[in-house]
Amino acid sequence: MQSKECGEKRLYFNSDYLAGCHERILQSLIETNLIKAPGYGTDEFTLAAKKKILNACELEEGDVYFLVGGTQTNDTVISTFLRSYEGVISADTGHIATHEAGIIEVHGHKVLTIPHKEGKIYPAQIREYMVHFHADGNNAHMVQPRLVYLSQPTEFGTLYSLQELKDIREICNAYSLSLYVDGARLAYALACPENDVRLPDLAKLCDAFYIGGTKCGALFGEAVVIPEKRNFPFFPTTIKQHGALLAKGKALGVQFDALFTDNLYLQIGKHAIELADKIRSALRKKGIPLAVSSPTNQIFILLKKDEAERIGKAVELTHWDDPDDEHSILRICTSWSTEEEDVEKLLAIL
Repeated sequence: MQSKECGEKRLYFNSDYLAGCHERILQSLIETNLIKAPGYGTDEFTLAAKKKILNACELEEGDVYFLVGGTQTNDTVISTFLRSYEGVISADTGHIATHEAGIIEVHGHKVLTIPHKEGKIYPAQIREYMVHFHADGNNAHMVQPRLVYLSQPTEFGTLYSLQELKDIREICNAYSLSLYVDGARLAYALACPENDVRLPDLAKLCDAFYIGGTKCGALFGEAVVIPEKRNFPFFPTTIKQHGALLAKGKALGVQFDALFTDNLYLQIGKHAIELADKIRSALRKKGIPLAVSSPTNQIFILLKKDEAERIGKAVELTHWDDPDDEHSILRICTSWSTEEEDVEKLLAIL
């Protein structure tokens, strides 16, 4: 599609899963394409990928399952954690509360939202929620909070610090809550210089978390890490029930085996962060205000509406919000496939 304004190809910075997959993953898929293998994740490639991920998480007894997409992963994991009368605590901007079409509620579980600050919920908020819940004499008639859902990074590209996760884990322990972290964009968190949370930390603090592939260089797929196997009995059966079990499981195993060979997963994240930092630095020099202090691959800019409309003729960004009648917040996303040449063109348009 041609831009009428600049006469060149339209630029796309509206998401981090616009391209197919990293060339090393594509090459692995080609090389293994005609190799016959048993299905449903029992093949040698999937087993090798599981071992590499467990090693990266410094887990000896844990388990890893590969699911086809983020929504199916959140739905399957949360349904496994919760009984029919239990709900999940989330930021009101959490993916499960906003952009997953009510899938958690469809399967009988309420999302119990807490107001966010730049996408995050804080330990004191969770504690306050639980104190009020237990102080309510009618709580036997209410949905029982059982699980805390976080994203790393959040929908706003912000990060939880290691201390914040430790504090949240402490509150979970005090109130018999489980902790689950959505890592759809985890590569971009791990590669961020401001991040101090590593895979082994997530393995120690979470009851489950997932390593995103779809938004982090894979063609599709997510890897669910379960530090304690006994907490997820019959999980493959639950995956099947939720339509998230791929018959040709080898396709997932091959991709994650490539992602966790020679630090490719971290390299993918580093590339996106470096280009995002370049954009942020240029925006500050140009005096374009940032609406959110995100350090990862998502950048939120505040523009007058006529400027947003002008830019929209040449580059595809995500419209995020209208804070007032005169301004719009737009999101810029970088990814493993972002090209430096396109970044220069974006900055010239801005």
